[in-house]
Amino acid sequence: GRIDPQKIEDAIERGTYIAAMKTIAAKQPQQVIDEVTASGLRGRGGAGFATGVKWNFCRKAAGEEKYIICNADEGDPGAFMDRALLEGDPHRVIEGMLIAAYAIGVNHGFVYVRAEYPIAVEHVTLALQEARAAGLLGERIGGSDFNFDIQVRMGAGAFVCGEETALISSLEGRRGMPMPRPPFPAQKGYMGKPTNINNVETFANVPLIINKGANWYSGIGTEKSKGTKIFALAGKVRNTGLVEVPMGATLREIV
Repeated sequence: GRIDPQKIEDAIERGTYIAAMKTIAAKQPQQVIDEVTASGLRGRGGAGFATGVKWNFCRKAAGEEKYIICNADEGDPGAFMDRALLEGDPHRVIEGMLIAAYAIGVNHGFVYVRAEYPIAVEHVTLALQEARAAGLLGERIGGSDFNFDIQVRMGAGAFVCGEETALISSLEGRRGMPMPRPPFPAQKGYMGKPTNINNVETFANVPLIINKGANWYSGIGTEKSKGTKIFALAGKVRNTGLVEVPMGATLREIV
């Protein structure tokens, strides 16, 4: 609510893209992965897999061409965390993807968002156009040798497409059906190439880790789950909406 999501100037004024530019200018890809691993950030999409470890798998996978996907197929009834982030602060999510792409060695990314989120689609599409115009996406980002761009793809609202392999099938133009694993997407994902998939909220945490450090981030939360988590409250509760709490908060505290 503090950032006009349709103005990149608003995002930049509040520090967005500083972490990405700092990363591209001064950090080695493995340094970035090590920092994210040390922070203890886990995937916010539900499975809770260690983000840095996941990035490392994809970075070390054989093959020159790799992909990164932001999973915005939020199909859980009553959930609107990803929607709120994409509608309200799309540049933070883009920045997280930019840092991840640099760390893994990726030139092409996708935001896979459900078509039932038209405002999110509109705001992300505009944000990508603004970022390209500012030299923050495309070729030679920030005057470096790093090239990276993102496309928006809309899903048809199948709940199963929130699962990684079903999402990839849908992205390839096939029926969204889960595939047996292994091979994991990090080895064989989109178009058979190594692919990293993270949730919207996971990417939004990355710039904070780069700007404030792994030690700061790992100081929030529990021993095994670091940082904060956004929850959507809907139904028969007095205060509905979104609430962000440190990992380890009880359901009673949240309600």
